[in-house]
Amino acid sequence: MNTRTRTGFEVLQFALVLGLLGDILLRATPWGLNVLLFNTAFAAGMITLLYRRAPEILTKQTMALFGALVFFAAMFAWRDATELLVADTFAIITILSILFLPKLQVTTQLAGVFHYVIAFFWSALNAFFAPVALLISDIEWKSLQRAGWSRHLFAVLRAVIIVTPILLIFGALFIAADAAYEGWVQRVFNIKPETVLTHVLLFSFFSWMSAGYLRGAVTKQDIVEMGTQTAPENEAAAETVLDPSTALNHLSILEHINISDPPNASEEAKPADTPVAEKKKFAWSDLENSVLPAAFTLGTVEVGVIIGLMNLLFLSFVLVQLPYLFGGMDLVQSTPDFKLAEYARRGFGELVTVSALVLPILLATHWLLRKESRTTEWLFRIFAGIQIALLFVIMASAVQRLVLLTGNLGYGLTTIRLYPLIFMSWLAIVFIWFGATVLRGYRNYFAWGALWSAFLILGATHVLNPDAFIVKTNLRLMQEGRMFDAVYNSNLSDDGLPALMESFTNLDPSDQKVVARQIARRYCEMRTDDDLRSWKFDSAVLWQKIDSNRELVNEIGGCDSGFLYSPVYRD
Repeated sequence: MNTRTRTGFEVLQFALVLGLLGDILLRATPWGLNVLLFNTAFAAGMITLLYRRAPEILTKQTMALFGALVFFAAMFAWRDATELLVADTFAIITILSILFLPKLQVTTQLAGVFHYVIAFFWSALNAFFAPVALLISDIEWKSLQRAGWSRHLFAVLRAVIIVTPILLIFGALFIAADAAYEGWVQRVFNIKPETVLTHVLLFSFFSWMSAGYLRGAVTKQDIVEMGTQTAPENEAAAETVLDPSTALNHLSILEHINISDPPNASEEAKPADTPVAEKKKFAWSDLENSVLPAAFTLGTVEVGVIIGLMNLLFLSFVLVQLPYLFGGMDLVQSTPDFKLAEYARRGFGELVTVSALVLPILLATHWLLRKESRTTEWLFRIFAGIQIALLFVIMASAVQRLVLLTGNLGYGLTTIRLYPLIFMSWLAIVFIWFGATVLRGYRNYFAWGALWSAFLILGATHVLNPDAFIVKTNLRLMQEGRMFDAVYNSNLSDDGLPALMESFTNLDPSDQKVVARQIARRYCEMRTDDDLRSWKFDSAVLWQKIDSNRELVNEIGGCDSGFLYSPVYRD
């Protein structure tokens, strides 16, 4: 058994185990503890394979990514907010993509945003299609030892794999054809056909995707550089090249040919020490704009016009906003025909979008700069620095609008107002990092720092507990005389309800009725859904709080009352 077959067989074994774990753990919803267990097993399996087959990939950066993978998987067992779980999912997918960078011969710490995109598509293609190569070309099935009981076991397993889908198809047809036969099957096996089908589908899906991803991440592949040959076409050719006697004979023949018939007279005229220009090869690790025609790159004039006009546009907006930034609420309220709601609602989302669009524009412009002179680079640095300074003023204006919208004279805090503010906080860090790296000539370090700053902000957001923060903020505003939306706040995730229960006695009677019904509904749903695989810390805390206040449930009729599921209303 050669090394490639042994590696492929190990990948297949780990993939089958992960497929089984995926079917057992992830079929239970909503996801919670099961996501942590599956991703921990996946990370442990991949680290084991890399340690045995590609130890050079296990660098400090790679291990840090594995740690981040397990961390964000653990957040599924901590928080319940949908927005956080979606962000955790994207973080896990991003990490799995970046773990493929070593296969592109790109240093993880020095990779750019473009490399991250390529790694994502390459990892996805491997996950979907690489199992075919694993089963057909990687594993040489004939080389597997099949003596004694192992030979019979392999034959049995192969026969079972072949006959299983056939039996399922015909069995399903027989069950659909006769009710008596269906009842007999259910009595004998005591399982439903659709349950068996879902198990088979989930096991196959997780096994297939795991096998493809692990194969792509572990197996040696010739994708180092495009357009370069990384290995001889066959072993015989390699042996011929490495044979010293054969090499000497070839050199003698070539020397005789060159003396008798020079290949090019012009070459003879050149001095012996004249350097020969080598054609620069394309490499993923050092992607420059030299691969593009000159018409698609930017010079000094283009940079001055593009970023200069953007700066003028931003400056015009900043000049209008400065009075409101320094004048405060008094100026906003004293301005004729100026509504606070229109000022706050109309501007916040648009300004967050502006802040998000500036970054890719600056990155793309910098990459397209021609290396013809230092003037272009310095002009970009000056104009980009001005752009970032103006952008910080615009971001301050967006924050002020959010404060007005959610402050004492505003309308309270919601998820669609809080999460953009968190996103903009990350953008502020990224722009500072942009100035410290890209504008100082260290572009290669930008993407890695921006990635980990995103991980840091996302982790801090979990610690903040956004839904609980929203409820506490709105309760504080209620005590200051603002209206409290009991329907919205009680319909937040399990993360926010404990804070709402702690202030239950401070609510109006009508709001108490709305909140009590929502609490009772959560209690009844959790009582019927006690699967350990879906366990969440915040849901467990909520369960304890509700269980210690069951009079709220009994007060409105208990879990069997249709009142729980009637439309929410106010007295």
